[in-house]
Amino acid sequence: MAGDETHVEIDGRRVRISSPGKVMFPARGWTKLDLVEHYLTCRTGALRGVQGRPTVLKRFDKGVDEEPVFQKRARTSDPKHELVTVRFPSGRSADLFVPRHAADVVWLAQQNCVDLNPWPVRAGDVDHPDELRIDLDPTPGVDFADVRRVAVEVRAVFGEHGLVGWPKTSGNRGIHVYARIEPEWSFTEVRRAALALGREVARRRPQIATTAWWKEERDGVFLDYNQNARDRTIASAYSVRHTGLVSAPLRWDEVPDVDPRDFALDTFPQRWSAVGDLTEGIDEAVGRLDGLLELARQDEEGGLGDAPWPPHFPKREGEPDRVQPSRRRKAPPG
Repeated sequence: MAGDETHVEIDGRRVRISSPGKVMFPARGWTKLDLVEHYLTCRTGALRGVQGRPTVLKRFDKGVDEEPVFQKRARTSDPKHELVTVRFPSGRSADLFVPRHAADVVWLAQQNCVDLNPWPVRAGDVDHPDELRIDLDPTPGVDFADVRRVAVEVRAVFGEHGLVGWPKTSGNRGIHVYARIEPEWSFTEVRRAALALGREVARRRPQIATTAWWKEERDGVFLDYNQNARDRTIASAYSVRHTGLVSAPLRWDEVPDVDPRDFALDTFPQRWSAVGDLTEGIDEAVGRLDGLLELARQDEEGGLGDAPWPPHFPKREGEPDRVQPSRRRKAPPG
């Protein structure tokens, strides 16, 4: 290391790292170079999570104790960097960075991106997701054991509808389960399938699972179906989170007993050495949404229509009111 920069070599490409000693995790003293070395260690898996995908730059320029900046318009002068135009729910568009090489993952770390946030599409078709994402988000006070139980139920529902679930810790309080799908359906249809899956899991596990959008109505583990809406992203596999924990892929036999605290940045090299890349094979395990969309149709016939969208999305036909239940105006007597 010389002065205030260094370089790393990765698969034949050289990446400049400015301010390698910059402290990104003040409580632990972990630096930008520590972050870079993490992505060098697990580069095959980290690349698999973002390869060919439009990726938002979530930059912690002042370290993880400060709020990140979401840079949705890529600025790069490197001719090797690929950009692709995406359209946001507002109707506006922007060019996002598309990682293709392991060096691109390291470049993201150089940009102070602690975690990696790709869209669920490939650059060749940015309007049809090839990934359905289930984000299990426990409400305050919920034990992580309930998150694990809901994840196992998600796997079962996926399997019954022709999909293979791939679990990982979120790197915070939850679990993510991904399924690769044929890129034949729109964001709206993929979200509809995720909502149907969430409702089915909640029917099977009513004491611990919910799809209630409003926080005041939630109790248990929230299956966040809206993570499948256009322009929503989730930290990808092997991302380091602001918590200092890694979003670690799991074997299903690990899920019933997993503790996310076992996957800290400083100890993760031992995990990688022990199990390797647990996302290997995900790109070949591609399924279809026909089964979940049929489940959605049955729900609709039974009176379960759409559920609320995020607030920045245009109002949708058939969508319930976007008003907290406690604030809805009550009809007058009679």
